[in-house]
Amino acid sequence: MTLPDPAAATASARRTTLATILREWDRIGCIGFGGPPTHINLLRDLCVDREHWLEPAEFEDAVAACNLLPGPASTQLAIFCAWRLRGRPGAIIGGTAFIVPGLVLILALAALFLGTSPPRWILAAGAGAGAAVAVHAATGLMPASWRSASPIGRPRQLRWISYLTAGVIAAAIQGPWLVIVLLACGTIEIITRIPGDAARAHAVAPISLAASGVIAAGGLASLAWVAFKVGALSYGGGFVIIPLMQADAVSHYHWMAGGQFLNAVALGQITPGPVVQTVAVVGYAAAGVLGGILAAVIAFSPSFAFVLLGARHFGRLRGNQRVRAFLDGAGPAAIGAILGSAIPLARALTEPWQYAILGSAAMLLLVLKRGVVLTLLLAAAAGIIRAAAGAALPR
Repeated sequence: MTLPDPAAATASARRTTLATILREWDRIGCIGFGGPPTHINLLRDLCVDREHWLEPAEFEDAVAACNLLPGPASTQLAIFCAWRLRGRPGAIIGGTAFIVPGLVLILALAALFLGTSPPRWILAAGAGAGAAVAVHAATGLMPASWRSASPIGRPRQLRWISYLTAGVIAAAIQGPWLVIVLLACGTIEIITRIPGDAARAHAVAPISLAASGVIAAGGLASLAWVAFKVGALSYGGGFVIIPLMQADAVSHYHWMAGGQFLNAVALGQITPGPVVQTVAVVGYAAAGVLGGILAAVIAFSPSFAFVLLGARHFGRLRGNQRVRAFLDGAGPAAIGAILGSAIPLARALTEPWQYAILGSAAMLLLVLKRGVVLTLLLAAAAGIIRAAAGAALPR
């Protein structure tokens, strides 16, 4: 189905002012700790349960469509909901209001964590929280992805395992080529499931290789390319940005040390708003505040473009066989990449006490099923306590 035009929205939606969108989306941006599940619940509570701006079925269709798009799904959902109320002006205002609170906070924290002489407690908190970051969200994404492959049969399950393995290897060993691996896995699944599309799918590889080689120099152009990859090519949701950024920020361009990248990922998870805002910390490390803002603008621009240009067709996107096939290939590879990113992240830990915190974080996240934000805050507190007791801080 094709979603209704904003002009045909309900009477209550038509009466919604841009000021209301600014206020409500800014509120969600300020209190949205906990990542995409929290953002989706807050948007559902506002738009469906409380104000009845959207029908439940339409909201769920929008969630499904946003999950099919590359980039931060909850950000795209926030932009879409505002688009449904007031069209393109609403989408721009709502999306910006959702993003800016977390962006301001994460840039302020980046200035502390990446400053020339940060306070000792700041270093300790970052070291403790960074130790927990290596325990990632991939284990939470795997069951649903595996269940989608299981009913199709053993060949699909074997391909799923192959895609997952390719993502692990790419993230752990060849980070700069991860985008190529994600696109290749999606392309293989299209060719396998829809043989008639083979010729069209073969064109993806050379285009992808050319795009990956466009930016080889340093400076703002390189930062722009890294941010674009984060925003436009991160299939599998916000967490796949970690391996996409790590090789560039730490190994290739040397904008930050491994421990500082750990801090950046931790900051992206303990601040409100989308995890993709981690790219602003990388931008800050590369070129200061302006670099952080530039990276955020470029990383979020594709999400605005996807909604502003394609929101009318979200219903048809959900039922598109080619899109489904591509994501059935790229999705497991993205999950594998998140798993693989834990290896270089763990190698960035330099002190024995960090591994103790890593083990405790694994227990909290995987066994006791505690939230990421709570786990990272407890890890940061443990780092502060260890520093106060005289433990060595990471170099």
